[in-house]
Amino acid sequence: MRTSAMLRPLNLAALLCFAGYALTHEHHMDDIPEGEGISAEPIDTILWIHIGIQILSFGIVFPTGMVLGIVRSRWHVPLQTLGAVLAIVGYFLGHEHGGRQFAPNVHASMATMLMLMLLVQVILGVYLKLHLEKGIHARIRRYTIMMHGMMGKAMPVASWVQMLFGGITALGFCRGDHLGQCLAHFIMGSAFIGYGIILTILLLVGQIWLKRSGRSQEFFDSLLIAAWGCVNTFTEHRWGGPWVKNDLQHTSMGIVWWCAGLLGVWLSRKRDGRPKRNLFPAVVIMLTGWGMSAHPQELELSTHVHTVFGYTLMAAGAVRIVEIAFVLKDQNSISDTDAEDTNSFQYLTPFLLYTSGFLFMGATEEQMALLATAHVSHVSYILLLYSISFLLFLFVCILLHLYASYAWPLKTLNTNQTTKNQNLTANGNGHVLPNNERRVRDAEEFELEGLMSDDDEDVVSEESSSGGGRRKEAGRTTN
Repeated sequence: MRTSAMLRPLNLAALLCFAGYALTHEHHMDDIPEGEGISAEPIDTILWIHIGIQILSFGIVFPTGMVLGIVRSRWHVPLQTLGAVLAIVGYFLGHEHGGRQFAPNVHASMATMLMLMLLVQVILGVYLKLHLEKGIHARIRRYTIMMHGMMGKAMPVASWVQMLFGGITALGFCRGDHLGQCLAHFIMGSAFIGYGIILTILLLVGQIWLKRSGRSQEFFDSLLIAAWGCVNTFTEHRWGGPWVKNDLQHTSMGIVWWCAGLLGVWLSRKRDGRPKRNLFPAVVIMLTGWGMSAHPQELELSTHVHTVFGYTLMAAGAVRIVEIAFVLKDQNSISDTDAEDTNSFQYLTPFLLYTSGFLFMGATEEQMALLATAHVSHVSYILLLYSISFLLFLFVCILLHLYASYAWPLKTLNTNQTTKNQNLTANGNGHVLPNNERRVRDAEEFELEGLMSDDDEDVVSEESSSGGGRRKEAGRTTN
């Protein structure tokens, strides 16, 4: 751990050096045709290595390190150090490639911002590892921990956006008249994937939090659907101008979203205020899939891809309806004693949302024209996108399994189950706490463990000892 802490300042110095180098580096654009975003040369080996390294660091290492940081694992610092080193090497290679040339683009601009974000994270991490907890540092440390945590959780989102920008830049897409539909495809596709990830989190590790919130999952779903529908209603058409192409269809779809979202919010609570499940978010997803499956397209390949996207989204909505109405029977989970228990059928909805997102992002006009020119069949392309969805779903499940393994170790759960009368723990007043509430308490204590200093631990130990003595004394009095 000391070695890892010593590497952090080296990473900081290297980031500063490479940032200065990147600012002075010249990007040649002599061979780029007028009005185009890239030259005709192929992508060279150095740029492919840059792509692979940055996907490894920002797409795999940093998200894994983020989860390890949340659970206060001792592997958090070494893994994030490795990610920072890989990111620095990849950033350097991105300015050393030959071959294809690129016009000024958003990927290059955001690369500097992302590296500055990483730089701030490294500085905050080094400060926390110094354990400066006396005087003013006692107050600063609390806010430093909060900022470090928020930036760490924002890093995967920023990395996702940057990787999308990288793919768009590498192919010279989303310029001129193609910008609007390109933004619509990538934003909406990312939204479907993000929704699928949120459903996966709530399914595997979030049911306890959902129960504590006092809201049904459809309340949050409907609220987001209503907000997104309002945005679509007023952004899909230039108000005051003529209605062109699919403006009316996109705008009407936004209207359906906020109307159904408001209905879903209203139906998400019973008369006495208790949460209640409803099917209208799933109905909206089905209607959106039906509308996109019938979306008119210029290319046959694009028509096939949009049709499969629509069918996949309709399947996600239909599966969600079956899950709520018939598998869960309007309950939050299939088990009252174990809130994290899941039915195999419940995995289908998030996976289909992942796939819908990738299909929609992969169906832009320029992508379809490129694939049609290369004589790629829609079957091969769709199967490839489904394969990517399987891999992303696998990675998300691995990260959530990693979190659950640290937060709720099976050994501890099994011990408590056998010694506390079938998953029930008695408190000092003679009442009982359900197993899921006890697991929330244990998880909170686990997460606070890494924030405590040595002095705090001594105080807690003394309080625990005195408390234990009082419990023993109370036990003797009762006996």
